[in-house]
Amino acid sequence: MGSGQWHVEKRSTFRNDSFVREYGTVPETGCLSIIVLGASGDLAKKKTFPALFNLYRQGFLNPDEVHIFGYARTKISDEELRDRIRGYLVDEKNAEQAEALSKFLQLIKYVSGPYDSEEGFQRLDNAISEHEIAKNSTEGSSRRLFYLALPPSVYPSVCKMIKTCCMNKSDLGGWTRIVVEKPFGKDLESAEQLSSQIGELFDESQIYRIDHYLGKELVQNMLVLRFANRFFLPLWNRDNIENVQIVFREDFGTEGRGGYFDEYGIIRDIIQNHLLQVLCLVAMEKPISLKPEHIRDEKVKVLQSVVPISDDEVVLGQYEGYRDDSTVPNDSNTPTFATTILRIHNERWEGVPFILKAGKALNSRKAEIRIQFKDVPGDIFKCQKQGRNEFVIRLQPSEAMYMKLTVKQPGLEMNTVQSELDLSYGQRYQGVAIPEAYERLILDTIKGDQQHFVRRDELKVAWEIFTPLLHRIDKGEVKSIPYKPGSRGPKEADQLLEKAGYLQTHGYIWIPPTL
Repeated sequence: MGSGQWHVEKRSTFRNDSFVREYGTVPETGCLSIIVLGASGDLAKKKTFPALFNLYRQGFLNPDEVHIFGYARTKISDEELRDRIRGYLVDEKNAEQAEALSKFLQLIKYVSGPYDSEEGFQRLDNAISEHEIAKNSTEGSSRRLFYLALPPSVYPSVCKMIKTCCMNKSDLGGWTRIVVEKPFGKDLESAEQLSSQIGELFDESQIYRIDHYLGKELVQNMLVLRFANRFFLPLWNRDNIENVQIVFREDFGTEGRGGYFDEYGIIRDIIQNHLLQVLCLVAMEKPISLKPEHIRDEKVKVLQSVVPISDDEVVLGQYEGYRDDSTVPNDSNTPTFATTILRIHNERWEGVPFILKAGKALNSRKAEIRIQFKDVPGDIFKCQKQGRNEFVIRLQPSEAMYMKLTVKQPGLEMNTVQSELDLSYGQRYQGVAIPEAYERLILDTIKGDQQHFVRRDELKVAWEIFTPLLHRIDKGEVKSIPYKPGSRGPKEADQLLEKAGYLQTHGYIWIPPTL
């Protein structure tokens, strides 16, 4: 450390004793079975299995305790499943990782069966039990984690089968937990129906509704930034902040997923979940502790303070060529772009617009939080036209935080220019690999930490905010405006931002520093 280099160690499987004493997280001793339902699908191959492999490679999954089971309708062997996922896990030219990969793949067993049949799930339970017996796990101490990499339409039947056939005794510290992926319904009614169906079978403490944005490094940094740094505390309110933007941009379209995407649209796909979760962390009050329920209580309070969305504060867009996809209806009004303004009716944020913006086929790819401060009163340098102070948190790519501020331009003249204070992770933390979001969240599930997962009442309030707007869009009452692929989106969106009080800085471009 004295040389200024960062030292990376394998982290211990569980949190330290002080954390255990404060938050009640106790290490379990029984063996761990991780069951990936939908194991032959894209989500499992591209996200779930790679996350499990990285956890294994870093020492978080002990091969003496863990076994991984894949379950799907596809009739394939253990070896065929391993071959299917092998290419998504590692570059086999890397000798060190290839050896770890070989050992990891041997932990995977496959069981084939339907999602609504006790026979298939009974076979799955028998396979899990064999593993538990082989590991000499005491009855009541074994742990079972079911990851549903499946469409929500089959959640109720799968959860019923798990409850009927695959539950383990938990009297000696063991547990059964399920992880469910978004979308959690299409509106308030369908989400509540899904929650009720799952809630009849499992306690809330057993249900982990995953939103991978909550596992991103800089999203997880939000609470630390806000509540561990004194200089932010007096600034983080309506007296100093003019507006907040939370932005998601992609430079490609639906790429063969048009039929699926057309059922949901950009608001259901991105804004109602990912961006709204980020808004909660930006706007929430300080929790009384880091216990998951205290944090989630504050998030719910923020969502309950959001006033109904006004149609004149929404701009929808659909990129030209979207309907060329044969799976998309010719008269589709589904938005591939949306800018909407949320307003929070509380003491901290009254009058501050929260601008949520997401779109496909735009001119850049990025996700960021942009907090724009108010103008300096009494501008003696006549520099307001150069732009306002902004605090920008770049979530992806090129993770960074930077503060835009006005400084004197070097030289003999008293001229001002915009510059930045910059913390770019690639430069500051060289050699430190930033974990993928799914790695963090699966590890949190194993630990029983629900801080970064969506609680049922939180999900309900989120849908209450957007359902009226979504129903108006579905009825065609709010129209999508065409925009050219590779553009910024509809010009009406920029006009809405200007109306909301956002002042764009012209002539300034943040350039990530080179190593």
